[in-house]
Amino acid sequence: MRRKIVAGNWKMHGSIAANRQLLLDVLAGLGDVSCDVVVCPPFPYLAQVAELLQSSRVMLGAQHVSEFAVGAYTGEVSAAMLAEFGCRYVLVGHSERRSLYGDDDARVAAKFRALVDSALIPVLCVGETLVQRERGETEAVVSRQLEAVLDQVGVDAFASGVVAYEPVWAIGTGLTATPEQAQRVHAAMRALLAERDAGLGAGMRILYGGSVKAQNAAELFGQPDIDGGLIGGASLQSTDFLAICRAAN
Repeated sequence: MRRKIVAGNWKMHGSIAANRQLLLDVLAGLGDVSCDVVVCPPFPYLAQVAELLQSSRVMLGAQHVSEFAVGAYTGEVSAAMLAEFGCRYVLVGHSERRSLYGDDDARVAAKFRALVDSALIPVLCVGETLVQRERGETEAVVSRQLEAVLDQVGVDAFASGVVAYEPVWAIGTGLTATPEQAQRVHAAMRALLAERDAGLGAGMRILYGGSVKAQNAAELFGQPDIDGGLIGGASLQSTDFLAICRAAN
């Protein structure tokens, strides 16, 4: 049975004081939450968050990684550096990285490979824009994004990761795919993976992201092919984030 994950992507939010209070509240409220829980703070706060999470069940993640191991790449951070800070999960291919910073499919695949080579768990983000959805291109877009990585890293390396379906039109907009819409895309992705390898299709954890809230999380996570969520704004509020984690039980 696939174990559910709830991962909080803090994006460019946080401060030393706010991070501390948020995590203390989350750790105090986890109780009988049984899913894997991950938080992905901005880079400057990795050390602080790693210290606060010591001896807890919440895992540290990062929002971005370079495809290069070392070199003259000002402003970049390598997979080995993230591993030294205790990161377990790292996002790759988030729509904001694709649209704002030019991360195309080939670069996303190279970053995925760099993480696997450093024994970190890539969270591969895929998803379509509103225009693409209205044109009926959703499955073609997410299939292309998945296959770009699969073709470069192979089935065995791909199986070391997690996939997150995030329709671009639903990220931070308040709009959310209905549970039925999200399930259809998740099922199509799982079928594509199963065509490459039956075990990969059955075992891959596929998360949903895109304005997940405490009010809609249980219905989304109750779909047979949705294995948890990649949470944006709601991960910055302990009450909301904890409610979403409980919905994954």
